Amino acid sequence: MSDDTATPSTPQDHRGGEWRPPRGRMGLRLAIVLIVVILVAGLVLASVALGRSSSSKVATINVTGSGTVQGTPDTLSFQVGVQTVAASAVAALAQNNARVLLLEKALLGNGVTKKNMQTSGLNIYQNTNSHGQVTGFTVVDDLNVTTHKPKLAGAAIDAAAHAAGNGIQFNGVTFSISNESTLLAAARTKAMRNAHTEASQVAAGGGASVGSIVKVTDQENSAPNNVFYPVAYTSAKASSGVPIQAGSQSINVQVTVTYALHS
Repeated sequence: MSDDTATPSTPQDHRGGEWRPPRGRMGLRLAIVLIVVILVAGLVLASVALGRSSSSKVATINVTGSGTVQGTPDTLSFQVGVQTVAASAVAALAQNNARVLLLEKALLGNGVTKKNMQTSGLNIYQNTNSHGQVTGFTVVDDLNVTTHKPKLAGAAIDAAAHAAGNGIQFNGVTFSISNESTLLAAARTKAMRNAHTEASQVAAGGGASVGSIVKVTDQENSAPNNVFYPVAYTSAKASSGVPIQAGSQSINVQVTVTYALHS
């Protein structure tokens, strides 16, 4: 007599029927192995991609270009003051104050404005002999002066010398250009042009050509003109003003440029 009761079926292997993943520990081990294989493959592909990226890095060339232009100074600065010696500190200061007021008036009458005059030093000190005894007092009062009318500067200095007399303190003349923007733009243009020319020559020598700009660093430099001379009168015409020549001033710009190279 046959038994019609169904018995539980067991998973069939891949040799017949539908394949089912193994259960239990064996299935877990196979899953872990599969994950490890995928991770390793991903790392290999990533390393290959990185290798290709580094090998395709663009070649560059660094050059330095310089551009210089000349400009005419339109601003003049100098330091002038008065030194006074008297038997007492009070007397020395009073006499010096009077001389400085005359000095300032002379400057104001020759193109210098109040906002361009600044007291830079006021000193009172004792004068002593070899025995350390006080013999008097000296007062020095200096002004920093700037004028944007260089043509009147000679007359201003001349008037200052007359006002201060033999106690004048004068420390020199400095020329500058108040607005250098236009000159700097021209100097930068020349510097960039020179940098490109040099880069092109070097690249051509190596069988390459210059591409686009990667990086630019610039540095500007103004060379001030300093003139130092004693206040002196050589002729009757000198009373019209101390002769001053502004000359020219150099504006220099230096650029360091990095270009891409094309083979």
